[in-house]
Amino acid sequence: MVAAALMLAQTTKNVSPGVHLSYSDTGGNGVPIVLMHAATGSIRSWEHQTSAFVKAGHRVIAYDRRGWGGTSVDPNVAAGTAADDLIALLDSLHIDRVHLVGTAAGGFVTLDAALSYPQRLRSIVVANSIGGVQDPEFVALGNRLRPPEFTAMPPALRELSPSYRAENRNGTEQWIALENVSRHPSAAAQPLNNRITFSALESLHVPTLLLTGDADMFAPPPVLKMFAMHIRGAETVVVPEAGHSTYWEQPDMFNQAVLTFVKKH
Repeated sequence: MVAAALMLAQTTKNVSPGVHLSYSDTGGNGVPIVLMHAATGSIRSWEHQTSAFVKAGHRVIAYDRRGWGGTSVDPNVAAGTAADDLIALLDSLHIDRVHLVGTAAGGFVTLDAALSYPQRLRSIVVANSIGGVQDPEFVALGNRLRPPEFTAMPPALRELSPSYRAENRNGTEQWIALENVSRHPSAAAQPLNNRITFSALESLHVPTLLLTGDADMFAPPPVLKMFAMHIRGAETVVVPEAGHSTYWEQPDMFNQAVLTFVKKH
């Protein structure tokens, strides 16, 4: 059964000149877990994770990346990177090292942070993500998996599995409602610090869990295996009857996999 949602107050912190990050923080002395949302999400998308992770003894932090949720940036401020914003937030909270959990587009930032700031990370979880990998062969594979007809579909059809949409009407409607208010209309994606390639990922030494759903049309299990081949020691989990939003569709399985993994590190 899904744990009851822990509704957290969001606050805003000026982490660097002109950058006002909206974030939530459960506080406490537990080992911190930071949650990095998808392009279709925001802080509010993590309601099924926060309670479970706090119950397991962790301090849980999430923030809206630039262009999402309550985060705002003053005019003429440089784009910066989400990984640098993460470190600025951790520094402002006087936090040294964290477990970082990123889903979908949040997985891009998670890998970018692991490449740029491995010393600040206890472990990473990359869920349901194509990781921002730029190898030509991988980009070509993505084009075959996600042709224009695919990208033209509404987000819920692309990112929620048929099983979930059939079984959970209320949850589907809630996901859609959160997606509709997650991203600012004129938001531009921040650049990454690194050009992410499979060769670059082979240099990672941060303990890594790769997770996906068996019905994920962005990152199906064969794509997960490709990443596992290039990240040394990576653990993998495939969640049954879950699409691209496993954290939302199968939160109990998602949470258990994450907590089992971070407990080792």
